[in-house]
Amino acid sequence: MSSSFSWSHYDFSKAEGIKHVRTEEGINEFMENALLDEDSRPRALATLEGVLVILRGVNLNPGSDLEDMISIRVWARPDRVVSTGRRRLRSVQALKEQPPESGGEFICRLVAELGDYMGEAVDRLEAKLEEAEDDVKDSRTVARNSPFTALRRQSARIRRYLGPQREALEQLIKAPSDLFDDHQLAGLREEGNRLTLMLEDLDLVRERAMVAQEEFLGIVAHEQNARMLLLSIVAAVFLPLSFVTGLMGMNVAGLPGTENPSAFLILAGLMTLLAAGIMLLFRYRNWL
Repeated sequence: MSSSFSWSHYDFSKAEGIKHVRTEEGINEFMENALLDEDSRPRALATLEGVLVILRGVNLNPGSDLEDMISIRVWARPDRVVSTGRRRLRSVQALKEQPPESGGEFICRLVAELGDYMGEAVDRLEAKLEEAEDDVKDSRTVARNSPFTALRRQSARIRRYLGPQREALEQLIKAPSDLFDDHQLAGLREEGNRLTLMLEDLDLVRERAMVAQEEFLGIVAHEQNARMLLLSIVAAVFLPLSFVTGLMGMNVAGLPGTENPSAFLILAGLMTLLAAGIMLLFRYRNWL
């Protein structure tokens, strides 16, 4: 880091970090509130005193969900950067390992790092979707909570911040400021284009997940209909047979064959023929 440029990063979930931002950085109250706000939305604002940029990055920390995105807030001038956050963000760690030399370089590299990890997250979603699509032909391999529902939820949550983040980059590029040179502005435009491509990929993931889920539901419905058809056929076959056995089993006088030793075999043969006739009728009707 050059002697003419300085960068301070604070954890605004801790009292010490809040105190440093409030009392030692010399930032106006509006910018302080933006850097320390509990909830934020990606945006950019350029003033005579500096540029405020609020961005989001995917959560790649172990045991965390991708869609649980992490906020990074930056106030920048050509010679000074103050950033705040409350959770570990790999993009910030990468900047600490190779410190930038100006405020413009800081923001450009931060946007690029966030874009790299965002692209990795989108690739993960696409890989999960392809794996789930391969399993959709067999409903037994799909859990009760469909993976397509989870993928649609994840893509929607990531897109919630990715759209405003692209708008923030556009505002940053158009805002009058001496923070960026022409090369850095060109790089920000490319990052904006990359965000647009990621948004399109997320939309495609959501649409593919919706189509795959509909296909899965169709397979489940077809299997249920097949089972219901089988049960209906069994019921249709045994219903007349149950009627015959119930009729012949009545304990009243006058039933035919009560004194004929061959009556049971004759009745069993007639019931077999009746069942076979019903099956032939179903086949003729193409119900089997």
